[in-house]
Amino acid sequence: MLELATEYAGRLKASDVVFLHGNLGAGKTTFVKGVLRSLGYNGNVKSPTYTLVESYEFESVTIHHFDLYRLADPEELEWVGLRDYFNENSICFVEWPEKGKGFLSQPSSNIYINYLHDGRELIFS
Repeated sequence: MLELATEYAGRLKASDVVFLHGNLGAGKTTFVKGVLRSLGYNGNVKSPTYTLVESYEFESVTIHHFDLYRLADPEELEWVGLRDYFNENSICFVEWPEKGKGFLSQPSSNIYINYLHDGRELIFS
């Protein structure tokens, strides 16, 4: 998965919005960690399950990683200033995007991560 994340990172551009789909533990955060590592980030990469968002600053772009799993109501996204994160100087990865329906920008791409008996399958669309 990390090799795919590295390849994918090379295609990212500022203002991209990437929706990550998959069951709990499928590897969504692992994929984002792979992207961050390939871009040179060496710090701690945490799942944003409890913080809602973790941000990582780079020289020319900020990557925001959202996990909406615990979101009870999509309107909560307005209270945390969600729209401020989605701009021309950021790349946003969103886990559980269906929880933010009606409040999220259209994605640049979707990544579906599925368990297989001998690993994982990633589908990019």
